[in-house]
Amino acid sequence: MRILKLVPKYCRVDYAAQWRLRRIYAMDDKNELLRRLPKMDGLLELALADGRFAGWPRGAVADGLRSCLEEARQDILTGKAPDLGGEALLGRALALLKEQEALSQRPVINATGVLLHTNLGRSLLAPEAVEAAMAVAGGYSTLEFDCQSGKRGDRYLHVESLLRELLGVEAALVVNNNAAAVMLTLSSLAKGREVIVSRGELVEIGGAFRVPEVMEQSGCILREVGATNKTHPSDYERAIGENTAALLKVHTSNYRIVGFTGEVTIAELAALGREKGLPLLYDLGSGAMLPLSPYGIQNEPTVQEGLAAGVDVLCFSGDKLLGGPQAGILVGKARYIEPMKKHPLLRALRVDKMTLAALEATLRLYRRPEEALSRIPLYRMLAQPVDVLEARAVRLLALLPGIAADVVESEAQIGAGSVPNETIPSRAVRLRPQGLGPEEICRRLLQRTEPVAARIHKDSVLLDMRTVQEEALERLAAAIVACTGEQAL
Repeated sequence: MRILKLVPKYCRVDYAAQWRLRRIYAMDDKNELLRRLPKMDGLLELALADGRFAGWPRGAVADGLRSCLEEARQDILTGKAPDLGGEALLGRALALLKEQEALSQRPVINATGVLLHTNLGRSLLAPEAVEAAMAVAGGYSTLEFDCQSGKRGDRYLHVESLLRELLGVEAALVVNNNAAAVMLTLSSLAKGREVIVSRGELVEIGGAFRVPEVMEQSGCILREVGATNKTHPSDYERAIGENTAALLKVHTSNYRIVGFTGEVTIAELAALGREKGLPLLYDLGSGAMLPLSPYGIQNEPTVQEGLAAGVDVLCFSGDKLLGGPQAGILVGKARYIEPMKKHPLLRALRVDKMTLAALEATLRLYRRPEEALSRIPLYRMLAQPVDVLEARAVRLLALLPGIAADVVESEAQIGAGSVPNETIPSRAVRLRPQGLGPEEICRRLLQRTEPVAARIHKDSVLLDMRTVQEEALERLAAAIVACTGEQAL
């Protein structure tokens, strides 16, 4: 302060005044730019006279122009200087219209390493299943038509005979997903009565849907037994009463409880059910019909194992470990499944011709397990050796000249709520461009016409080769170059 007193008053700098002046000038600049924004009427007149906008409704063109004007206004207010020329705004509006014209659901390159990614559509279908769905999609089919009698047929026969053959069951039925299969089972067999289930099996499935809520909607009464971590056969036995309709076993496919735990086996529950005259219902969910142990995944039960243990009705998904389309599949004893075929709820839950065609083609592959393993994409991806994945990563790296990237070890997983905590060794390309954060890279990749879904691990972007198809390598490389080109070394 003493030094400041020695400086002549007229030489001192009033920083507060300077800041106020800069703010005034900045606001003046912004106001000037805002005044220069073209009027909506004039822009619309230009657009309607421009042949590039021919074919679009007047309202859609107007909405596009309003969006562009609002975007430019926000840019000005945040300190940017957008191009306010009429041609620039028309070009942006045209681009918006074309973006809106594109289909919302479109193919994605899955580089996450999650084989059954629920948000990306879960199972990839075998070529035979794709062809079968396409064959009936564009024309008429024998969905509910018996060509032998010339009369109405049964849509479920297309897959029921295959399921009976493959699994040795008396009856089968297909609905639109596994939650629907559980709801139909409970509504048909236990409405207004009690169903006994362990507290440790009251799981929450995708989208915040919970087993207790599904049971409530079916009209049955939930009777919880045991504790979260331990349930004993005696817990079930004590809970059985005059109003008991069934015993329910739920495979906790999307989580594991470890430590001081215990659960009642399917065989023990089946024996208790037979003794008490009650059906055992099993919500398997994941639905593997082939063992996963060859791929290093242990303790994942198969449909066949559940049936062999004495289950009366078993429900599982078509689009998880089965490798087919979205569906809920019910198999088991005819005296329990036949009433479901006449239940009013079935009409609301039934599957369409494309689902049935794809499911039939998928199930036919299981007649020869070696064919299912080689044709169903899930099992092909599981079977890929690490050295093959590394070679694929090296090929991708060669397509990225000048971009900071390398090949690293990675861990893939099955996903879709199946086999939690189990990972599969993999290889990935790691992107590390300077000056561009991993979140921004992922954002840019997702904004592509063909989006690329990657994952962030330890502040780097990983592109896992176990879920990247060989034929997608060049397209993936082009997307990476386009999204990180400004940051190339």
